[in-house]
Amino acid sequence: MKGLYSLLGFAYMVTTSFYLSPEKGNLKSETISTKKIERLADTKSGKASNTGSSSEELYKSITFEPGHELNQEVFYRALTGFENLKKAGLLNQDSHLLTICDFSMSSNMKRLWVIDTEEKKVLFNSLVAHGKNTGEEFATNFSNTESSLQSSMGFYITDATYNGDNGYSLRLLGMDKGFNDAAYKRAIVMHGANYVSESFASMHKRIGRSWGCPAIPKDLTMPIINTIKGRNCLFIYYPDQNYLSSSEWLRS
Repeated sequence: MKGLYSLLGFAYMVTTSFYLSPEKGNLKSETISTKKIERLADTKSGKASNTGSSSEELYKSITFEPGHELNQEVFYRALTGFENLKKAGLLNQDSHLLTICDFSMSSNMKRLWVIDTEEKKVLFNSLVAHGKNTGEEFATNFSNTESSLQSSMGFYITDATYNGDNGYSLRLLGMDKGFNDAAYKRAIVMHGANYVSESFASMHKRIGRSWGCPAIPKDLTMPIINTIKGRNCLFIYYPDQNYLSSSEWLRS
């Protein structure tokens, strides 16, 4: 009998030795979950860091003409929208031309850049006009409304060319709802104009203004338009906090 009790006691010890209390089991499970979350957070942080790093490296690798550098923060915003438009399938994945107009600058300065992000170089750096009712030398007021004679900020996709009242012109498709999506209906296009010149600026203390179109110098009209036509990205920047916080293309 004693032998039987000893045998039963041994069996009990063996079976209970594999039992893990619920508290210890939960602790182990929580530790594993915490580690997974930490790894995921590290991964996301790494991706954000890599994106920022690659943007900075690209900016630094572009050779700007001394005194005509594009603002670094403006470039980052333009690049963010450029990549988001690609992800949305609105631009081809191999698209590498990015045109940026910095309308926070004086209109007497060369505030338009056409950048080849693949070759990492500036193809054009030019004067560009804003709308008549957007401001004098500096742009201050923007609109998405017909007959406002104001410029519209935001991201555009370049479309087809045509010959109209302003000569050789490029149609633009506004991609920012509420900010520039009426551009096609408003006939907001890129075209050349004699009033976009340094000689006009020296005479009038500012270059001329359009009816809302990003007008460029006559002698650069065909070279610039022929370079960026056919579904490429154009970004008209202005530090409007409402726009910067609400544009879907600026979400990182």
